[in-house]
Amino acid sequence: MRPRIYLAGPEVFLRDAAMVGARKKAICAEAGLDGVFPLDQGPLPEGLSRAARAIEIARRNEALIRGCQGVIANMTPFRGPSADVGTAYEMGFARALGLPVLAYSNDGRGFFVRTAAQFGGPARLARRADGDAEDPEGLSLEDFDLTDNLMLDGAVVLSGGAIETEAMAHLPAAGRIAALDSFARCVRALAARLRAG
Repeated sequence: MRPRIYLAGPEVFLRDAAMVGARKKAICAEAGLDGVFPLDQGPLPEGLSRAARAIEIARRNEALIRGCQGVIANMTPFRGPSADVGTAYEMGFARALGLPVLAYSNDGRGFFVRTAAQFGGPARLARRADGDAEDPEGLSLEDFDLTDNLMLDGAVVLSGGAIETEAMAHLPAAGRIAALDSFARCVRALAARLRAG
């Protein structure tokens, strides 16, 4: 039986989410893995409220992750400078389960650069006495030369994984989210790791 890999990311919000999920699953299959896309959970029961539907989706996604041997997360920034918050949760959940977590971002700029950009760039930020940059509300900006928040990078590195990146910040959001070259590198790396035991 092929190892099952949960494919976390904001692709579920794309118009062609099912098609992108199918492409990701095909790349996994070529490497001897069984990709599990969040939309694989099947139809929801009838008659649920919107809130109850949301909680059922969350429950099912957790169950999908529990049934996998690893996670590959799309950390491409989503609606801001950081990764999709649902993806971030799934990365932490997988890490807590002891699963290997690999990740990729199709925005090659670091987290500090992306965050500073929303305030006009690093040169426009105030600096504290210790040199840390702070935003207009007086809150420091995380600056560790990482891909994203230190807990997300930490989940990947501490599980023995790596974060692949591509410089695609110039593309529209949907194009960045759907690009799969860095995803394919993660798939190959995880497949090799799982084969090695």
